[in-house]
Amino acid sequence: MNASSPPGMSQPPRPLPAEMLAQLQARFGAQLSTAAAVRQQHGRDESPFDVPPPDAVLFCHSTEDVAEAVRLAAQHKVPVIPYGAGSSLEGHLLAVQGGLSLDLSRMSQVLALQPEDLTVTVQAGVLRSQLNQAVRHAGLFFPIDPGADASIGGMTATRASGTNAVRYGTMRENVLGLTVVTAQGEVIRTGTRARKSSAGYDLTRLLVGSEGTLGVITDITLRLHPLPEHVAAAICSFPDVASAVQTTIALIQMGVPIARCELMDAHAVRAVNARDHLGLKESPLLLMEFHGSPAGVAEQTAVAQELAREHGGEDFQWATTPEERTRLWAARHHAFFSTLQMRPGSRAITTDACVPISRLAENVVQALEEAAATGLPHAAVGHVGDGNFHMIYLIDPAQPEEREVVEQLNERLVRRAIASGGTCTGEHGIGLHKQGFLREEAGEGGVAMMRALKAALDPHQILNPGKIFQA
Repeated sequence: MNASSPPGMSQPPRPLPAEMLAQLQARFGAQLSTAAAVRQQHGRDESPFDVPPPDAVLFCHSTEDVAEAVRLAAQHKVPVIPYGAGSSLEGHLLAVQGGLSLDLSRMSQVLALQPEDLTVTVQAGVLRSQLNQAVRHAGLFFPIDPGADASIGGMTATRASGTNAVRYGTMRENVLGLTVVTAQGEVIRTGTRARKSSAGYDLTRLLVGSEGTLGVITDITLRLHPLPEHVAAAICSFPDVASAVQTTIALIQMGVPIARCELMDAHAVRAVNARDHLGLKESPLLLMEFHGSPAGVAEQTAVAQELAREHGGEDFQWATTPEERTRLWAARHHAFFSTLQMRPGSRAITTDACVPISRLAENVVQALEEAAATGLPHAAVGHVGDGNFHMIYLIDPAQPEEREVVEQLNERLVRRAIASGGTCTGEHGIGLHKQGFLREEAGEGGVAMMRALKAALDPHQILNPGKIFQA
């Protein structure tokens, strides 16, 4: 695999015909752009792939805008690719067969807040930070935190999770219902605000994580959670990665209700120190957060300190004020871009895997040992409380042999995770990059069933084609 020819481009492009372009211009006017700069912006994400941009970009304002655009695309059999905040890592938004990019970022309204039911309905373009700002006055928050300030629509489409997943779950557990535009341009609604249902197929869960290949998600109803009464965060340094991960395993197996437990290896710590001037000890560390009553948090932190000391943990640093916690978590969220700055001009290839907690230490250690043996710059971070870890590799885009080395590292890491009873991706999704691994994980029969669903719901293959698997 190389950066210029990712999976999905084996199919011929399906550009916008002049007739469709004229129809879009007549209906949407200035909402439609064919400007090169706009198209280039919508043809690039955080993946390493270089792909021609979409033929045009439509800035949608409503579900009806999306529905009308998809109806036109269906008539002309032209691909449509949903676009949120552009922060995806596996090429989800790339127009590998050409077509129309549907930018949902202007669909940014919080439609309905029901604090008594702990639910909220938002448009797909609402950003995670914007949502939390809107519900904070009601004493509530939305806990899914993938690091990037992603859109709720994109987080739903990729089944995102992140730092709080160990306690609050992923998008799968926190999405109650959806408004979706089908491949025929029909608007359907799935799910309800009720906490459970046995009514028919679970279409909501089918669409969560479908990466825009089964429908365009326009509105999302979410489960909210009360803001914790008390929060404490701590950093603890360890002599090696294995000790940090073993501490995490002990915390989970002891039943400590930790809210966040994040790993950063020495390279990642060095990178955030350089970028954010933190002065952290440059050795592997855990960044932990505890939620609850003051007494409950005190009990949790005492257990955490004892377990950490048993595994060589030292230099506990506590942060109890919002400002201190924000500073620490900002550094963790900046780890990707901080690592990029360690090799100016480089591009990052990231991968994630998720394994049973008992197999986490061996998987992380082996991935780091293999990366170190290549001599290429790299770093490891992870939501290790739920067995999910990420490797960031830095390559010189002018040296294709470096890309090949990293792809080999990625292949070994993912296959080892699958062999451990884990998954090829805990939260990034399949996109373009992990299609072969999906076959290994789900089997040919499982992928065949997914293909059958895709063919039934999108017979002309217009919804984000080339992603998850090739047509």
